[in-house]
Amino acid sequence: MTRPTFQIDGKPVTFTEGQTIMEAAAAAGVYIPHLCHNPEFEPHGSCKLCTVKVNGRNCSACTFPAADGQEVLNDTAELNELRRTITQMLFVEGNHLCPSCEKSGNCQLQAAAYFLGMTDAHFPFFYPRRELDASHPDILLDRDRCIFCALCVRASRDVDGKNVFAIGGRGIDSRLIVNSPSGRLADTPIAATDKATRVCPVGAILIKRHGFEVPIGERVYDRHTIAEESLEREEPIVEARHG
Repeated sequence: MTRPTFQIDGKPVTFTEGQTIMEAAAAAGVYIPHLCHNPEFEPHGSCKLCTVKVNGRNCSACTFPAADGQEVLNDTAELNELRRTITQMLFVEGNHLCPSCEKSGNCQLQAAAYFLGMTDAHFPFFYPRRELDASHPDILLDRDRCIFCALCVRASRDVDGKNVFAIGGRGIDSRLIVNSPSGRLADTPIAATDKATRVCPVGAILIKRHGFEVPIGERVYDRHTIAEESLEREEPIVEARHG
């Protein structure tokens, strides 16, 4: 039986019923830039970095279902300029100081900026005042670096079963909330071994006493582009979920 197929930048991509465009593209070795997407979790569609054109309409590839006969545009000057602008906005809306960040070289935001050819922030920096929470004996929460991808929210709720995090507010007033009476991480049941501590794509959640164990220059995105790393990570999970 012939499997359904769509075109992405003129390349035919076969897919399994139920796959999203992102999943089908990854299985076919086609990288679509993204930040809030993680193949281990249900799609969220919050960052919009994975925006593609499907039959002329802008859609989030991580949530939009693949369908037979679709014409999808991904790697175009227009879409990459949109992605670059989104990435620039993420930098200026937080306090991302890459040279001094422990996550440098392992940070998906930084790696996406390199991949998209971002050379400056373009917009004025907001320099928001965000609280750092060092109350937990093993975990540091640095809200300055949060991009509100909600991966820690989903991991804590769906995998750890602890519901430690939530996102509150809207737009520039968005904030990462700790679900405890005091609002402190120390007063939650989170542990350093929890999934929620290991899914952050930036440096907002760090394990104490393990900083710089992997030297700068030997980190994931020092050795591979985000496209190479993402496809290698995603393909086995996509195949397991959809057969």
